[in-house]
Amino acid sequence: MDYIEQILEKLKEWARKLVEALLGPEAQPEPEPIPVPVREPQRRR
Repeated sequence: MDYIEQILEKLKEWARKLVEALLGPEAQPEPEPIPVPVREPQRRR
């Protein structure tokens, strides 16, 4: 049974490499932009 699991793992790895070669690497989630504080000019009263 352990032998079958090893074969399945190898097949999964090969399939992942094949898909990566055909479609490119897995899409990474885009990092969220960091908010930058901006000084707003004071309004005159």
